[in-house]
Amino acid sequence: MPYRTDGDALDAPVSILLVTSRGTKRWVIPKGNLVKGLSPHASAAHEAEEEAGIIGSVCPTPLGSYPYRKVLRSGASRWMEVDVFPVLVTQELDQWEEQDQRERRWFPLAEAADAVDEPELRDLMRKFKAAEFTALARRGFLPVATDIKEGFKMFHWFQNLLPKQGNFFNLFEAHAVTLIAGSDALARLLQGGPSMQDHIREIIEREHEADAIIREVLQTVRRTFLTPFDRSAITSLIVSMDDAIDQMQQTAGAISLYEVTDFSQEMKDMAAIIVDASRLLAEALPLLRSIHANAARLHELTERLVTMEGQADQIHSTGLKASFKAHGQGNTLRFIVEREIYSHLEKVVDRFEDVANEIDGLVIDHA
Repeated sequence: MPYRTDGDALDAPVSILLVTSRGTKRWVIPKGNLVKGLSPHASAAHEAEEEAGIIGSVCPTPLGSYPYRKVLRSGASRWMEVDVFPVLVTQELDQWEEQDQRERRWFPLAEAADAVDEPELRDLMRKFKAAEFTALARRGFLPVATDIKEGFKMFHWFQNLLPKQGNFFNLFEAHAVTLIAGSDALARLLQGGPSMQDHIREIIEREHEADAIIREVLQTVRRTFLTPFDRSAITSLIVSMDDAIDQMQQTAGAISLYEVTDFSQEMKDMAAIIVDASRLLAEALPLLRSIHANAARLHELTERLVTMEGQADQIHSTGLKASFKAHGQGNTLRFIVEREIYSHLEKVVDRFEDVANEIDGLVIDHA
């Protein structure tokens, strides 16, 4: 599912690239059979380039799957199960293999969901960025579950009467913007090419922006009498977020220091996981404004973050082993450099898991 975000803001609109099918000319996402020798997400990237003429950062963790009935050349039809992988588009090709057979078009997220025929795919698109859900959460309009004990209701009612000072939610979300921009720049950096120094510079600048935000959070904690959460929970959350972008900067620093210009597929896959982790965090943080109402969605998002961290560990091990086999004997220095880059990438994903754990802790305490 190729996508792009129109701007850095957390509420920036998302667009989806759809293509027409060759037979019925209905709008679909690029898809195809597994390519021999390629993993599922790499096969998805291959199909996206072939059918839609796009190159991007493909997260190895699928959003989900949907069934559809494929009509074969013989006239028979078969049920197919499609795994959907998010692809952050970084380049649109002027020429590609199937450009004369298909039309491609960018749709706003809601319009893309309406344009496809498969209900399950439509649901995946709507859950990709639950804009309406987030907007309601910001305004506090989401309904509270009715099956809670009366005393628990009274507790939240009383809690809502307390004045909440400080702009903590704005600061959390501002920091998330730096994570989104930094992760996008990291993914572009690991694609190599002549613009690598520009991407390194952006990551460094984003890290400096994040430093200013965390200083403001810590100062606000000290001078605020009433806070929305426990003070230690506020500082733990923002520090874990800041650790993530610090590790992005360290990754970029190692790449610059050792003048690395080409990267393994496993490194690119870990960067794609980082991109999707920042996207999930961008949805989760605004929901903290009304934790009790949004507890279920917050749990879904943090659960996915933890799952992605586990997959990143597997990719890290696979890539490190491949690097050792390729360079461990003949080019030990190359192996040491790649091992350091892998280590930084793994730590970035680990920090996102730390953020997920902090959010889960807040849900437990307040919902």
